[in-house]
Formats: sequence, structure tokens, C-alpha cells
Amino acid sequence: MSMTDLRSAEEEEMVGIALSMGEKAFRGRQMFQWVHGKRVQKIEEMTNLPAGFRSGLEENYVVSGVTIVEKQVSAGRDTAKYLFALSDGNVIESVWMKYHHGNSVCISSQAGCRMGCTFCASTLTGLTRNLTAGEMLSQVYEIQRETGERVSNIIVMGMGEPLDNYDNLLRFIRLVTDEKGLHISQRSITVSTCGLIPRIQDLMKEHLSITLAISLHAPNDRIRRQTMPVAEKYSIEEIFAVCREYFNETGRRITFEYSMIHGVNDREEHAQELAARCRGMNCHINLIPLNEVKERKCMRSTDQDIERFKFILEKYQINVTIRREMGSDIDAACGQLRKKFLDQAGSNPEEVKR
Repeated sequence: MSMTDLRSAEEEEMVGIALSMGEKAFRGRQMFQWVHGKRVQKIEEMTNLPAGFRSGLEENYVVSGVTIVEKQVSAGRDTAKYLFALSDGNVIESVWMKYHHGNSVCISSQAGCRMGCTFCASTLTGLTRNLTAGEMLSQVYEIQRETGERVSNIIVMGMGEPLDNYDNLLRFIRLVTDEKGLHISQRSITVSTCGLIPRIQDLMKEHLSITLAISLHAPNDRIRRQTMPVAEKYSIEEIFAVCREYFNETGRRITFEYSMIHGVNDREEHAQELAARCRGMNCHINLIPLNEVKERKCMRSTDQDIERFKFILEKYQINVTIRREMGSDIDAACGQLRKKFLDQAGSNPEEVKR
């Protein structure tokens, strides 16, 4: 019999659980405080709940969690990459980054990914399954517990396409921003997507204060189709149109993620074309020195080319930064650590459980 994850439940749902078991509504609110305020990992730890109620809960419910399989720490001690095992043996990755302004965590939204981007290691094994809201939360909770430091910013930019797991993503955002939980500001959450236009349109109707980041990585459709299969379905014109619509609806500036790939998208004419597309738009371009993946043929642009690209965009008054490189010595490319582990385990989740 499959167990229901309490960590994915919102407060009113927990109240409903308590009432359905003959308890008072306040017992559900106590449960929520245990799971998301005190972040317990077992029902038996909810000591102010009646013993009979706890026993009843344990028959049908569980508090999901993640288990650290491997942790890699950068030489500078400012970045840590975690390989987490889920309850079914699947493995995912998360990254902790220490900045002067606070600690950021980059979490995964899926085990694997089906988007197929040619420069990314996450897609090498395809999509295994979506993560629940509780499993997404558990990455944040476990990193905060393990480091002993508060997480102030969350980036949903690890393994997977967040908008391909839309309902669980929204539930995660509601839970992690709940004032009785971690109470992280929506403005401190970034969600990255390769450009699933119908879901972006759905998201704008939620009127959230999160930052939406678009994995663009090309100034035109010809180049984008070489590296991102999603470009066969949604054109770059459509993406820019929906981004303008998103800003008009939410007032939130769009971020464009642009991985710098040597000889593919890093020439002067590419920068000029990108600047032309962004002209008059309230956006920010984040230039990313590519994390090379040995199974892929894409190579990182030179520092000189990246700086020249940035200079051209700035000449056209485009807001642009070069992402600070962190953790380049610890399998920095998303999905690298997971793939290495699965290769060693023979891609068998049962190996993780043992």
C-alpha cells in the first residue's frame, strides 16, 4: 500500500486529515507546525499529538525526506553539491552556494529530464519521474539541517524542467513561502524554464512575485534548434512575446539564461542579434560560462569572447552580468554527479536503497 506524503500537504489539508480521523482541527495545525515549522522527519516525533492519533497517521502517512548519498565541497568552501536518494531509490542533485548576502540553494524538480538540451548532463538518462512538492522541499530542509545555516534564496534550476512538473511546483512555492514554515519571500525564488509557453501563460495568471528565468541560449531559432529540442515546438519570437506579456501581467522582470558555447552562440553578430531582440524590454541577461559535459560535444567560450559579448550587450543598454563561477571543481554541470553514480550502480535504484 502506498503511503501519502505529509510534507506535500498544506495546512488546510492537514486539518482535513485530522477531522477525518475524529480529531479537532487544531491537531491538523499542530501537524503542519511539526512538518514545516520544526521540520521533523517522523510522525512519532510529533510529541504533542495523542499517541492513538500518531499511530493512526503512521498507517497511511509518511513524512518524505531525502538521504545524502554523496557530498562534494568546492576548494573555496563556498559551494557544496549534494547527491540525494529519494525513498524509492531514485537519486537527484542539489547545490548549496554561500554568498555575502545569504545562502542560495539550487534544487531539482524532476529525477532526470526529457527536454534533451544538447549541452546538459541532466537529460542524458531521460526523465524518470516528477518530484513531489515534499521532495522538493526536502532538499531545502536537509541542506539547511546539514549546514546549520538558513537558506535565504531558492533557485529551481537543478535537474528537470520545473514547468513540466507544474502543479507540484506551485504547491512547493506555497509551502516554502508559508509564514508557518520557512517563510521565504517569493521574491527570493527563481524558477527556470526552457520555454514551455502554455505553462508560462498559466504561471502569469498566478500573479506570483517569483523571478522567471528563461533558458534561452541562442539569439535565433536556427541556433536554438541545434541545442534545444523544445525550439522545434516554440519559436524564439513566441518566447519573447510571452515574456513581454508576462512582464505586463506581473510587473516582474524576466531573466534570460545564456550559456556561452564556443563557436555556436558567442560571436559578435549573435550579441547584436540578441540585443536587438531585447531592445525596449525590461529584462536581465545572465551569461553563463558553459560547464562542459564529457558526453556532449559543446565547449565553453573563451573568457575573451564572453567579455566581448557582454560589452556589446552593454553598448545597447542591455542589463547583463556574467554568472560567477562556483564549484567548477565538483562536477558542476547539472546532472553530472547523478549520472556518474547511476553508471556505477548500474542504473538500478535498488542499489541506492541498500
